[in-house]
Amino acid sequence: MSRWFAAALLFAASQVSGPAAMARSSFDAELSDFRKLHRAEMQRAGIVGSSFYVVRDGRTIAADHLGEQDADAHVPVDTRTIYHWASITKTMTGIAIMQLRDRGLLKLDDPIVRYVPELATVHNPFGDANAITIRRLMSHSAGFGGPTWPWRDHDWQPFEPKGWTQLAAMLPYTEVRFRPGTRFSYSNPGIVYLGQVIERLSGEDFEVYIDKNILRPLGMHASYFDRTPPHLLRYRSHSYYIREGKRVAAPFDVDTGVTVSNGGLNAPMPDMARYAAFLLGDPARQSAYELVLKRSSLEEMWQPQIAAGEDFSQGRMASTTQSGLSFFIDRGASVRFVGHNGDQNGFRAYLSLCPDQRVGSLLAFNTETRAVENNSSNRATAESRIALATDRLCEALAKPPAKDARTTD
Repeated sequence: MSRWFAAALLFAASQVSGPAAMARSSFDAELSDFRKLHRAEMQRAGIVGSSFYVVRDGRTIAADHLGEQDADAHVPVDTRTIYHWASITKTMTGIAIMQLRDRGLLKLDDPIVRYVPELATVHNPFGDANAITIRRLMSHSAGFGGPTWPWRDHDWQPFEPKGWTQLAAMLPYTEVRFRPGTRFSYSNPGIVYLGQVIERLSGEDFEVYIDKNILRPLGMHASYFDRTPPHLLRYRSHSYYIREGKRVAAPFDVDTGVTVSNGGLNAPMPDMARYAAFLLGDPARQSAYELVLKRSSLEEMWQPQIAAGEDFSQGRMASTTQSGLSFFIDRGASVRFVGHNGDQNGFRAYLSLCPDQRVGSLLAFNTETRAVENNSSNRATAESRIALATDRLCEALAKPPAKDARTTD
C-alpha cells in the first residue's frame, strides 16, 4: 500500500511539474528572444541607454542595463541609473485618489468643482459642471484636451507652468470639448486637477503626500519628483531626441512644476520593481501592501471605464485598449494586460502588468527616436516595438500545455 501511495504521488507530481516546466521553458525562450530584439533595436535606432526588468511573484527575475546614461561623459547605465517615468506618475496620482476615497474624504462620482471650485469658470457648452467628476478625470473622459502648457518654443519659457495660479488664470480660456462621459480624450490638465484635489484634502504638497503614502511605505527611497537632490545627481540619466537622423540632447533634470501629478516621477529600476511588485500583489506581503491601498481598490482601478482604442499613444496602442481608473487595460488571446506608458523630455517608459500570471515588466529609455503621434504608426517606433514584444513573456506563461506533453510513465 505504501509503495502504491508513493508511486501515485510521483505520478501526480509529474502531471504538475511537466506543464510547469514547459511554461518555464517557453518563457525562458521568449525572454532570450526579447533580449536579442531589445539590443538590436537599440543599436539600429541609436538609443543611448535603456533598462529592462521582469518582476514575477514579488521578485526581479531579469534585469538588463544597456548603453549609457550620459553619452558625452560615457557613463554606463546601471542599477542606480535614475530615469524619468513621465506619465506613469499618473498611476500614483490615481492610487492617492483611491486612498482618499477609502478614507472617506471623497467619492469618485463627486463633481470636481466641489474640491477645485475654480473649474466652474471653464467654458462648458454642455452646461452641467457636475458631470465633470473625479472618476471621469481619472479615465480621461471628462471632456478636456491634451496639453497643459502650449508655450515652449523659446529657451526662456518654463518647461511647465510653475504654479497653480498660472493654470487658474487660463481656466476661463479652457473649453470642455465634448459631453463628459461620452468618449475618451487623454488629458494632462485633467490629472493636474486631481493633483489639486490631493493637495487640498491632505493639506500637503503633492510630492510630500506621495512620498509619505506610497514611496516610503514601498521602500522606494531613491525615488523623488522633479529636481534631483545633490546626493543622487551623479545617477540621474541625461535624455536625448533623434531628429532627422541626429542625436540632440534634451534639457537636463527639468522641473515639471504644477504638472507634477501628471509626470514628475524620477526613479531607478529597483525602486520601480518594488512598485510593480506591489501592484501585482503578494499574499505574503498583503498586510503591508494594504497599508498603501487595499487589493479590492486596486482591482477596481483596473475595471474598464471607457473605450480608448482611438488613441495610439497609450496602453498597448491597440484598437482594443480601454481606459480604467488611471491605468489602461487590454486583452490578448489569453492574457489580461494592465499598464501605462510615459514620454516626456526625451524619456520613454513602459509599465506593463499581467496580473493573472503575476508577472510584469518595466522598460525605460533615455532616448526618443520619434515624437509620439496618435496614429497606428506609433507602434512602429523602436521603443514601441520593444515594449510590445514584452507581451510574449506573459503569453508564454499563459499557454496551455500540449496534450501529448504529459509524463505518463
